[in-house]
Amino acid sequence: MSLSSHCRTPLEWKFSQVFGDRAPEEDVQDVDIISAIRFDNSGDYLAVGDRGGRVVIFERKDGKHKHSRSELEVLDFTSVWHPEFQYKTEFQSHKPEFDYLKSLEIEEKVNKVRWCARPNGSQFILSTNDKTIKLWKVKEHKVKKVKEMDPYPFVNSENALLAERSFMTEEVKLSAANGNRPEWMEKMTRSMSPSYDTHSEIADIEDSARTRCRKVYAHAHDFSINSISTNSDGETFVSGDDLRINLWNLEISDQCFNIIDMKPSNLEDLTEVITSTEFHPNHCNLLAYSSSRGFIRLVDMRQSALCDHSAVILRDGDSHGLRTFFTEIIASVSDIQFSKDGRYILSRDYMNLKLWDINMNSSPVATYKVHEHLRPKLCELYDNDCLFDKFNCCLSGDGLHIATGSYSNQLRVFSRGVGSEEGITIEASKNPDRKSLIQAASKTRRSSLSNLTRFYRQGHVNSSSGSNDLGCKLNSKLLHLAWHPSRNLIACGAGIRLSLEQLAQPPSMWISSA
Repeated sequence: MSLSSHCRTPLEWKFSQVFGDRAPEEDVQDVDIISAIRFDNSGDYLAVGDRGGRVVIFERKDGKHKHSRSELEVLDFTSVWHPEFQYKTEFQSHKPEFDYLKSLEIEEKVNKVRWCARPNGSQFILSTNDKTIKLWKVKEHKVKKVKEMDPYPFVNSENALLAERSFMTEEVKLSAANGNRPEWMEKMTRSMSPSYDTHSEIADIEDSARTRCRKVYAHAHDFSINSISTNSDGETFVSGDDLRINLWNLEISDQCFNIIDMKPSNLEDLTEVITSTEFHPNHCNLLAYSSSRGFIRLVDMRQSALCDHSAVILRDGDSHGLRTFFTEIIASVSDIQFSKDGRYILSRDYMNLKLWDINMNSSPVATYKVHEHLRPKLCELYDNDCLFDKFNCCLSGDGLHIATGSYSNQLRVFSRGVGSEEGITIEASKNPDRKSLIQAASKTRRSSLSNLTRFYRQGHVNSSSGSNDLGCKLNSKLLHLAWHPSRNLIACGAGIRLSLEQLAQPPSMWISSA
């Protein structure tokens, strides 16, 4: 992939929109904290999952249907694009459960959401908590709303006269020589005239969305599900937990194939766990997954039914520096993402972002330092469990820019071709100087395998107070984010706040939608 000259131009980002903002005096509930974000392939829809098991869908409403592609090519479009998303619908994806066989509470928190291919006008979305995956259908339909019906429907004069004579009683006296009552004639005249009073308003038509659970994929994972990924074939997807990865068909919910199994015969010998799983965007047979030891494995599902022994391992060959107690903890990969063309893989560990070429497995092609300033404070971060926070990462559609989150609700954006020490840091907030509204959660959750893997623990919210001497707010963290597939727009989930950050550059630097 060739680099454009504008990669070296400093990026200028600006605030676009915010959802879920609250006043400082309002309490923040743990169930409202965002836990997953994902754009669909068109970029017109954005799905957000939270700890309360809900999935909220936003739709772009800034005139996306006003011009055709040919019209936009003809127009000399020089104005700045102002994205505008609005609430579309929401549904309760998961509810808290209890596994009586294992005496285990299953939280309703949505771990991941993924959009599926659109075979028709409906949208399909996958959502998962720790144990169960569900397929939801979101269908748009027109709803007719009648404000007020006319109590006197249109009738002709002959029917009106017949009706009047049929229900006429002896007590009712005729008030006209021709046998007609003035009230009936007045009603008949009003119904026949084109009046637009309150009794003759036409029906309103508005857009709405219905959600329905189509499939439930359950009882296939013994450990907590940390990732799901849809395949480019539009028919299958994978789900990964700490030790296994399963392959599903979207139409079959009671059967899956185990393609990766890292569980040793004796769990005391366990040295690493799976942390993230992602399908190749173009080749349906290629799959990548990361581990807590910092490895990324690329497998070809055509080679064998069980793919854990036929993997190409991407590992960092840079071994300089002393190995310490925290070496393996900070090396754990929390998230991986393929570039749009599928040639590169972006990985995020606690300290760095790394960009890998799938044809070069010896070392990453670029390393971007995110938390290098926190290296002297690893002991404090370990004591308050912040060292186990799992930050997501994302790439722009053209692959020239990458982004991830940090503490103090900070968004870190880097550009390819620029030195690893350079990057843009902005606060994903409407008012950057405002104090954070996100409070720490009351309880800390650890992975069930935390005592079996050397120092690995599953990501969770910080249980410490906000006071620290690290120069950042540890209880305000930007863990979840997603890049628009064809525009330089980033959706950031920090606590309960969903904010959209837009790159303030001319439209000539945007990429066209596929």
